[in-house]
Amino acid sequence: MSAGCIPIVGYNMGAGLYERVKELFTKLLICEALVGLIGFIIVEFFPMQLISIFGAGNESPFYTEFAIKAFRTYLCMIVFACVNKACFIFLQSMGKALESTVLSMIREIIFGVGFALILPVFFGLDGVLYSMPVSDLLTFLIALVLIIKTYRELNTISTPVGHYTKSAPVS
Repeated sequence: MSAGCIPIVGYNMGAGLYERVKELFTKLLICEALVGLIGFIIVEFFPMQLISIFGAGNESPFYTEFAIKAFRTYLCMIVFACVNKACFIFLQSMGKALESTVLSMIREIIFGVGFALILPVFFGLDGVLYSMPVSDLLTFLIALVLIIKTYRELNTISTPVGHYTKSAPVS
């Protein structure tokens, strides 16, 4: 969904239709959160069915138990992961490549790799599983700041809803 918004956002930004950009951002964040929620429900309530897709039906009970724990732990913050991804791509489509890249790098390298290396020292193998949920949550907190900032910028340059006229360019 986020990637599909790129040309629409670019067109509306270029046309100065900032209210449309804001509306699209709101709808995208809501839709991505809903997709994440559906993913969360599937992972939490149907982990065995999900694992069986990968041919794990004949594995040992220890494997199955660990696989269920891994899915549930690693993906417990999938709602935030979806919102984060939407934020990365939306910022990029608005011409904010630096903010998008920095946010993505913070999640993937600083938090993702960093926590995958640090948390196992304290939590053993579970630390590896905790690395992505912690990364997603912390990235979401940073993304939330950028989301609020983006809305404020769009509010200052937007016209009232329904009056799509060209406004000043985004700086």
